[in-house]
Amino acid sequence: MKIDFTSEQQDFAQAVAAFCRKECGTREQRDALTGRGEHHHNADLYRKMAALGWLGITVPEEYGGSDGTSVDMCILLEQAARGMAPIGGIGPTLITGAAYAKFGTAAQKEIVLGGIVRGASESISMSEPEAGSDVGNLSCKAERVSGGWLINGQKTWCSSAHFAENILLVARTDRSGSKHEGLTMFHLPTDTTGLKISGIDTMGGKEVNDLYLTDVLLPEDAVVGEVGQGWTQLMTGLNIERLILGAMMLGTAQRAFDDTLQFITQRKQFGRPVGTFQALRHRIADLATEIECTRLLVYSTARLIDENPAKMFPREASMVKLKATETAKKVALEGMQMMGGYGYATEFDMEGHVRRTLVASIYGGTNEIQRDIIGKTYGL
Repeated sequence: MKIDFTSEQQDFAQAVAAFCRKECGTREQRDALTGRGEHHHNADLYRKMAALGWLGITVPEEYGGSDGTSVDMCILLEQAARGMAPIGGIGPTLITGAAYAKFGTAAQKEIVLGGIVRGASESISMSEPEAGSDVGNLSCKAERVSGGWLINGQKTWCSSAHFAENILLVARTDRSGSKHEGLTMFHLPTDTTGLKISGIDTMGGKEVNDLYLTDVLLPEDAVVGEVGQGWTQLMTGLNIERLILGAMMLGTAQRAFDDTLQFITQRKQFGRPVGTFQALRHRIADLATEIECTRLLVYSTARLIDENPAKMFPREASMVKLKATETAKKVALEGMQMMGGYGYATEFDMEGHVRRTLVASIYGGTNEIQRDIIGKTYGL
């Protein structure tokens, strides 16, 4: 379906797609870049994209970026995911960068936003063992002391922390009010004394981490934004966070579809390509329709955000995250079914698509939470 991209945006999409075909277009290339799938991020490939100016696409020009739009960002993310570029750190980096762009000091922006443009990865840490979907329940404590802040506690499910340069840490600075009050964001370099980063083994390889903070001392100016306003600051970033996740899963859904279509066109049973049987032909029709609906939702929401940068869109942003992740999961699972045993074999990419899409309905706010948010926007 037609989306009114500018000629520059069309060229950009083609350039990202061509880059992915050249740098990671074969299974052999991707295996070499990821240690046969163990690592989801290749720093060298990431820096090549930085050198092309792509990572700074939404970074203000004064920090070396191109000050692009949300639509531009979605084009990059969709095409990179479709091309299976092993740059798993890009999502957390762009999410973190958006928070610094809104609330960081000039010095913090120079470090983080300037770093993103040069190819640095960043991370954000909210979840704790007892605070997942209920983020306001977090208890990692930041206490004001002479010369700064003393932080103690544990965080978990911190994406990309093991190769990030900095972590945007959300900690509790006050317990006198409600659970959503008294939260503060902190700029935490990953080489800070007292911070231990411990990987969590997952079916997706090395992606997420536990953080252990023991008497971590940060200077007074490590606060990002305002003390006690962390919850409000987090909420203002949900538009971009959910849009980023949606665009990435849109690209993954399209790649899973592409791989399925190629297979069922070539695979023959009973003397003809399996894709010519009605059962599979109808499945392909349904999946193609779902992907196009998802694409329209992603880019229409991106345009809405570009036109109203100060406004929150809880309904639309949650719909993007919900629809894109559910569509990607459906396409991957249907693709595995249509490929039969080959879809289950590690020789093909489909089993990897399944693993990546299964977790997508959990991270960034579970899809149950997204449905709850959407329902509340209708007064329910």
